[in-house]
Amino acid sequence: MKVLKTDITTALNGHIIITIHKGRRFSTSLHSHPELELVYIKSGAGKRILGDTIDRFNKGDIVLMGSELPHRWVNDNSETSPCAIVVYFNREVFSEGFYALKESRKLAELFAKAKRGLNITGPVREIVAAKMEKLVKKSGLKKIIALLDILHIISTAKDVNYIAGESNTTAFKHASVDRLAEVYQYITANYQKDISLPEITAVANLTAPAFCRLFKQRTNKSFVDYLNEIRVTEACRYLHETDLNISSIYTLCGFKTISNFNKRFKQITGYSPKEYRQNIKMMQD
Repeated sequence: MKVLKTDITTALNGHIIITIHKGRRFSTSLHSHPELELVYIKSGAGKRILGDTIDRFNKGDIVLMGSELPHRWVNDNSETSPCAIVVYFNREVFSEGFYALKESRKLAELFAKAKRGLNITGPVREIVAAKMEKLVKKSGLKKIIALLDILHIISTAKDVNYIAGESNTTAFKHASVDRLAEVYQYITANYQKDISLPEITAVANLTAPAFCRLFKQRTNKSFVDYLNEIRVTEACRYLHETDLNISSIYTLCGFKTISNFNKRFKQITGYSPKEYRQNIKMMQD
């Protein structure tokens, strides 16, 4: 259940690759790549692995996936022929100076958010779908302009939702100016052990009430919920990439008891760890 690393734009000799995927499976294995990926499901339905999340996809879905986010799409066995427009592109198609511009900051923020996968819903989805249909026919500079137009629409839309949980490898990577930056880094480095409230407030140099209030404002969740989400995301990685038994994984991820691990895992993913691994194996067959 290793995550296959690929490099699509280099292999196909281009910074922006637009393809139409057809066939029973949209990908041959769980994989990741340095490119961002924008997917529009024109037809078909099935299951999708995206980071730590396994859920359904259906006709009309539009998803933006960030760099190095493990994913796989497996179509249902049905008479409906699956079809998707898929766009691969490198962030490096533009310079860092471009992303530093005031006018481009929302685009940089969008790419950071896409590391958890973004589901585009609501009225904007139909607008993006229509533009992706036209994007397939574009070439040269017109292709770049059309893609920027789509990304601008997504970056300013309200109906855009996270799909995957916050991974210890991607969460708050761009939070260097945040007062809680040291807290995020400390959690990433120490999630395997018990982190008490006095310990983490000392890192933040705040009183407990001030820390809890600020943390809730910045993350929209409590410190304990955030820590559990980081731990569960790491557990999902072990379930994806190793054959370690669950009794070994829960201790590696900082949970004290198997019962608490199972409870938190199901709360966050919707599956028990055993069910999650079974789903992965079924989709790998």
